Amino acid sequence: MSEKNKILVEATPYFIEGQSAPEQNRYVFAYTVTITNVGSSPARLLTRHWLITDANGKVQEVNGEGVVGEQPYLAPGDSFRYTSAAMIETPVGVMQGKYQMLSDNGENFKAAIPKFTLSIPRTLH
Repeated sequence: MSEKNKILVEATPYFIEGQSAPEQNRYVFAYTVTITNVGSSPARLLTRHWLITDANGKVQEVNGEGVVGEQPYLAPGDSFRYTSAAMIETPVGVMQGKYQMLSDNGENFKAAIPKFTLSIPRTLH
């Protein structure tokens, strides 16, 4: 990836106790993602690809256009923040993925979403 096309992705997860039902193996987590264009070329987020893995090794794959119904356009230095949610069957899991981006110079490139942990409070130390 060139220095022109450089996207920083940061995610902060949190447990949604009110929507979870541990006795039914239902654990709901929200996560806030901040996408920042740290490159020198403007770019649009086209698609998302997530891998959500629970502690049993069950993987959910999520593909789709944009994020939360939008395909944000990020000039250099711009950020876009959104919150979404995921449901898994165990109290701990991980998420990771990538965004497909298109820069103004016509280059398609991927922005990695670093792996982050989903865990209910007091599960991991």
